[in-house]
Amino acid sequence: MTKKSKELSEEDKVTETPKKGTKGKKIVVEQTQVEDATEEAAPQEVATVSVEGAVQDEPEVAQAEIAQVDSNSVPLEIISESEESTVEEDQAPIDLSGLSKVELLDLLKEKLAHGVSAKLDKVVHEIKAAFEELFVKEREEALQQFLGDGGVADDFSFRGTEVDKEFNSLFNDFRHQLGSLRKEAERQKEKNLQAKTELLNKLRDLVDGEETTLSMAAVKAIQETWKTIGPVPLAQSKNLWASFNALMDRFYDNRSIYFELKELDRKKNLESKLELCEKAEALKSVEDLKDAIRMLNELHEEFKHLGPVPREEQEQVWVRFKAASDVIYDRRKEFFDGQKDVIKKNLVEKEALIVSLAPFGEYKADRIKDWNTKTKEILEIQKAWETIGAIPKESGKDINKAFWTLFKQFFHNKNLFFKELDEVRAANMKKAEELIKQAEELQENTNWQVTANQLVKLQQEWKKLGPTPEKNRDSLYKKFKEACDRFFESRRNSTKDSNTEFDANLTKKQEIIAQILELTKKGEGLDESQLSSLVSEFNAIGFVPRKNIKEIQAKFKAAVDAYLGKLDSKGGDKDDFLFRLNLNRLQADPNSVKTLNKKEHGIRKQITDLENSITLWRNNLDFFAASKTADKLREQFDVKIQKAEEEIDKLKKKLTILKEF
Repeated sequence: MTKKSKELSEEDKVTETPKKGTKGKKIVVEQTQVEDATEEAAPQEVATVSVEGAVQDEPEVAQAEIAQVDSNSVPLEIISESEESTVEEDQAPIDLSGLSKVELLDLLKEKLAHGVSAKLDKVVHEIKAAFEELFVKEREEALQQFLGDGGVADDFSFRGTEVDKEFNSLFNDFRHQLGSLRKEAERQKEKNLQAKTELLNKLRDLVDGEETTLSMAAVKAIQETWKTIGPVPLAQSKNLWASFNALMDRFYDNRSIYFELKELDRKKNLESKLELCEKAEALKSVEDLKDAIRMLNELHEEFKHLGPVPREEQEQVWVRFKAASDVIYDRRKEFFDGQKDVIKKNLVEKEALIVSLAPFGEYKADRIKDWNTKTKEILEIQKAWETIGAIPKESGKDINKAFWTLFKQFFHNKNLFFKELDEVRAANMKKAEELIKQAEELQENTNWQVTANQLVKLQQEWKKLGPTPEKNRDSLYKKFKEACDRFFESRRNSTKDSNTEFDANLTKKQEIIAQILELTKKGEGLDESQLSSLVSEFNAIGFVPRKNIKEIQAKFKAAVDAYLGKLDSKGGDKDDFLFRLNLNRLQADPNSVKTLNKKEHGIRKQITDLENSITLWRNNLDFFAASKTADKLREQFDVKIQKAEEEIDKLKKKLTILKEF
């Protein structure tokens, strides 16, 4: 063993330095080797740090190169396992839009049919997210239906279907199994580290020990065992592999047949690497990009473990293998570039939907119909949102938050509206129950006219009621209607008896009319109090047969007019008397309050109009010039003003009389 070999064996030292001009993130390992005067340094390959990206989820993993002793060495670019994982993770997402929950469940079963693996993590979570959106949507629709049926949001309870339970069970099993796989992978890496450390110790013993005929076989066995051992923790991988290569170099330096074996080994490596080049070149015909990348990763892994080839063939072989790899890399780059354009377009479309959704966040309305219309509009926007594909990952969180914040704010405001509406409905329900109570108390009353008027008033109040709870609306109305119908049905059943009463009432009214005509004919002792008494007596009499109503009213009016014609009273007093008689007649009407209020409003409006006219006329008088024509106009306006003031006095007097009723 030479002096240089002894120095190297002390610590199996390796120096790692980045090599300039290399492509991407690579690690170059320069190894101190023993060189005889006639020897040339043999290129050694350094393994890529093997990381199962699907287990560790590391964002970046360095790629390794072939390390060469001299300056003419050519680096080998390979794809690490973590890159393969990244390629699979970055693949175009599955289009889940339009799938039902049953279809999503079937898709999950299909994905898990071949067993659980880390590479399924992303697609399973995408299926879970799509399923969750449908679940939330169904729950929201059920809530709206519940609220629409009169329910209260706090009482709402939504239970998933058997499909939901089966899906959640499958998803939880997947997560549990995946967690177990990851833990097992970490434990296996530790075992692999221990196994490779033991191999290094054995190799070091062989290198430092005496040369025997079995040494080569033992080293080859160590090499084969090393290749079969899986990945180790990332922190120890680089130094472990570098130490292995350093010990291998020392071993070959110590052998007398180093060059013969090396050349033979290089020729065999050349044949193997040329075969790998052919396989890599054939990958361009593989249609599935994911499969092509996976197979290329396997070829790179095999390429790096083969060892050096003859120096004169080294660069040519690498260039050929790299050119075949670049074809797949270019396809991958083209695929991701195309996806970037689609993703950017999706982002623009979703931003536009957020702008259109902004007014909904502050929407307010007082009618259920308006809320329902807006709800249909916002659900259409949601459908459009769901049809849009993936967006850039860095923007996804903010974009989704902006959309769903506005979406949820709208339904929050809607829920507040219905909550307030429920309070109003509850208050109206109490009013309705009170009206029902009053109607039920009157339904057995046989005072037909008075009770009928009271029930009519109750019916009018019922119409003025606002909305009541939907679940009680029909039952409340049914109770109220039954009470009213029962009274009016009873009154109709008593019609036969009432007809006799109506005929008697007709006779009484005819007698009063005859009495008025008789007093009018005599023309003596006529006064207003007498006529008022007769009119009150006439109005106090109940109903007459329907066919005689108009006739008896016309005769009564004619008799009263004849009486008034003979009544010796001033014009003003006569008008007041007639006004009082008219009010007495109106007071007997069921809608007397409404009619009297309307008449009062009309009189006040007349007064206001006359006062405005007087003001206008007086203003116009100031513009007339001092001339004969102006004097005539002034006289005309004075007459108008005087008549208007007299009319105002009459109207005010009517208001005074009206307040008595």
